[in-house]
Amino acid sequence: MRTLLLRPGAEELNYEIRGIVKKARQIESLGYEITWENIGDPIQKSNSVPSWMKDIVSELVSQDKSYGYADSKGVLETREFLSGLNNQKGGAQIGAEDILFFNGLGDAIAKLYQFLIPTARIIGPSPAYSTHSSAEAAHANTAPITYKLDPDNQWLPDMNDLYNKVKYNPSIVGILIINPDNPTGMVYPKEVLEDFVKIAKEFNLLLIADEIYQNITYNGINATALAEVIGDLPAISLKGISKEFPWPGSRCGWMEFYNRNASKEFAKLCQTLENAKMIEVCSTILPQLSIPKIMSHPEYKPYRKEQNERIGKRSRIMEKILGDIPGIKFNPTQGAFYNTIVFDEALLEPNQHLQVENPEIGLLLEKWLSEKDMPLDKRFVYYLLAAQQICVVPISSFCSDLRGFRVTLLEENEEVFRNTFEKLGIAIRQYLNSAKKDLISS
Repeated sequence: MRTLLLRPGAEELNYEIRGIVKKARQIESLGYEITWENIGDPIQKSNSVPSWMKDIVSELVSQDKSYGYADSKGVLETREFLSGLNNQKGGAQIGAEDILFFNGLGDAIAKLYQFLIPTARIIGPSPAYSTHSSAEAAHANTAPITYKLDPDNQWLPDMNDLYNKVKYNPSIVGILIINPDNPTGMVYPKEVLEDFVKIAKEFNLLLIADEIYQNITYNGINATALAEVIGDLPAISLKGISKEFPWPGSRCGWMEFYNRNASKEFAKLCQTLENAKMIEVCSTILPQLSIPKIMSHPEYKPYRKEQNERIGKRSRIMEKILGDIPGIKFNPTQGAFYNTIVFDEALLEPNQHLQVENPEIGLLLEKWLSEKDMPLDKRFVYYLLAAQQICVVPISSFCSDLRGFRVTLLEENEEVFRNTFEKLGIAIRQYLNSAKKDLISS
């Protein structure tokens, strides 16, 4: 080309959650069935949408208004309904004008970082959810800034690490919280959220909370909403229906602005985001119209309760299978439907392996392993895919110095779920012991 096409920072965009699929498809083309543990799609894992929910959507599809434009901010009746849900919890109160709809949270996150000046940084958790960390890095044209989640402390944030990074980096203008967390499945206790608020107040920062899994918790755990603790500070909550209904293909998410007039700069940001949506005209209308009807349906709360209990049961099965394996750090998940397993790095070596029976897959694996400076957890992930056809995501791709991998708790068939994680447990043991066996045989 006669000139550069990409803006600085564009190459920071990365999404290994989907990237690993290309390699899995290569094995699938050889006639093997892949166990997909790389992405949080309930529908892919046989989660049946209840008939009453489908009936609501079907009725809306028959109405002409479902085919038109919505208000630029989103369907007014839906925004009024959602603001009412928020206000019932207490804490920061919002109105319909404080809610802005997007085509999924990916769209919302991209827009949020797009309009920040490159020198304005949002510090987020590590391990990081790729959509956030990549968008933040791309807008700033440099690596994302992160605070540590501690696998030795139930994945809770290292607040000293966060405090010092905020204190000594004046370019940080906001803190990102993902609660419940993806990829770890940790849920922030209320007092930890209050600590975030204290830091934000001391340094005059914006708080951003990705709360899309807010209503997916189990085993006696409940998530505290940011609105309940934010007080009078400026904040944005990111929410959606992709996982909760579940309807990931709806691409329907929204922002809630708390205390938008608490700061002139924050008010300008909110207005800019609204103006950007007006330029696009609006977000998709059908899923917006469904929200009040589904969430107010008498079957909705029992449905969500039952689904949470099922995920909680699977989390306990996973803990029983993986919880005592030597060489890994395992924390029981509390919310969302993910678990992050971390290796003891002292036990990871570059010559560890799993037996791959098919020579064609072996050749594919050989090509994958030729990648320069490959993190050792990615090496395990490739071996797991080649040997057992289980597709997981390395934690090194979640903007983390830790070495491990993320799995989901979505498989509805309990027998399949058990079998998958029993195979995974065996593979972990074999992989970690393979270097020792090679040493003995030599």
